[in-house]
Amino acid sequence: MSATRAARKRGKPASGAGAGAEAFKRRRKGDSSGDKVKSKDGGKMNEEISSDSESESLALRRTEEEEEEELEETAQEKKLRLAKVYLEQLRQQEEEKAEAREFEEDQVAGRLKEDVLEQRGRLQKSVAKEIQAPDPADIRILRGHQLSITCLVVTPDDLAIFSAAKDCTIIKWSVESGRKLHVIPRAKKGTEGQPPGHSTHVLCMAISSDGKYLASGDRSKLILIWEAQSCQHLYTFTGHRDAVSGLAFRRGTHQLYSTSHDRSVKVWNVAENSYVETLFGHQDAVAALDALSRECCVTAGGRDGTVRVWKIPEESQLVFYGHQGSIDSIQLINEEHMVSGADDGSVALWGLSKKRPLALQREAHGLRGEPGLEQPFWVSSVAALLNTDLVATGSHNNSVRLWQCGEGFRQLDLLYDIPLVGFVNSLKFSSAGDFLVAGVGQEHRLGRWWRIKEARNSVCIIPLRRAPRPPAAGS
Repeated sequence: MSATRAARKRGKPASGAGAGAEAFKRRRKGDSSGDKVKSKDGGKMNEEISSDSESESLALRRTEEEEEEELEETAQEKKLRLAKVYLEQLRQQEEEKAEAREFEEDQVAGRLKEDVLEQRGRLQKSVAKEIQAPDPADIRILRGHQLSITCLVVTPDDLAIFSAAKDCTIIKWSVESGRKLHVIPRAKKGTEGQPPGHSTHVLCMAISSDGKYLASGDRSKLILIWEAQSCQHLYTFTGHRDAVSGLAFRRGTHQLYSTSHDRSVKVWNVAENSYVETLFGHQDAVAALDALSRECCVTAGGRDGTVRVWKIPEESQLVFYGHQGSIDSIQLINEEHMVSGADDGSVALWGLSKKRPLALQREAHGLRGEPGLEQPFWVSSVAALLNTDLVATGSHNNSVRLWQCGEGFRQLDLLYDIPLVGFVNSLKFSSAGDFLVAGVGQEHRLGRWWRIKEARNSVCIIPLRRAPRPPAAGS
């Protein structure tokens, strides 16, 4: 009996080629459960290995194809391809530069057009529609004067406000903090050696366009000149024979115009501390005055019912008629147009080319009194944001009103009512148009016809926020 046959009888595995063949048969027949599990797991592994190998082979083929393409690209073709890329980059850069130049040219052209219109006095920027209705809760109230505020000015840099009142004091306020920066106290009559100041009601103030000089005028016929930064007294101008009611510096210079209840207009040189000349023409006490860059000024003639434009070099004047009552306030909008207010309740827009108002808004602040005996609320103050279509007016009907001037200043449309209790005796816009300042008192600045007890003598800062502009098309 052979060894193989003996091994089979004993149940032992055969060795050598016979054993290998037997094991191969068992694997083919699957006669072992353990072999079945192994075959299942092995199948999964084989599938994974085959899928991985297929992806690797695909990636390998792609890499080989790319390498073949790169190898097929000649040196000349590569230079051509790089040249095309470079030219495309240059084209894009030139397009960007052209767009930037076009934008700059549009800006320059727009600015030059604005400068030309401003020099001609016809610039009218449209900003009124952008102004949002002020929230009464945002109004800041500065208290410091004991009596009614009569006038105020804002420094050219919009950082400080000067206010004056019937208590004969002048206060310099910080716009940011609302704190007092300086107080010029009342001066007592007949006292020598005391700090200079006003001893009677301060009726008007003006500040030079460079912010260097402050001028203030009072009922005792005096004009005091101050250094605006330190509030130090520099000079006192005398010459008027009655209360000084209006002051204005010519923009870009230290030339000062003043007007008075003595019906005259005087010209001064503040830098040289000198008097220049006097102009006559009004038939009654002059109530207010304003000036811009040109060598001329405009005046509100009070009860003589005229607005006048004074051409200083020619010593001539233009006379305008339109209000029915005393014209108490006036301000230039630009070199060619102005706004005025009167005690007949009307607000007028004027152009130098016409002797009558371009637009006249009657009963601008409504009516008061018993039915059948109504009288219009007096317009006690006006203000205009320079070279724009935005105007503000004040009265004692418990509100300040914002108006929009129509195209060509031929219309006046009400925008908003801003609640303020008391006589609004003075209004000024900041240079940037970010806020409006109102001087409020219990009494009218020129008299004591009425008294509003619930009013507070204060300076009110009204923020003017602008609605965001819609994005330009294509941006």
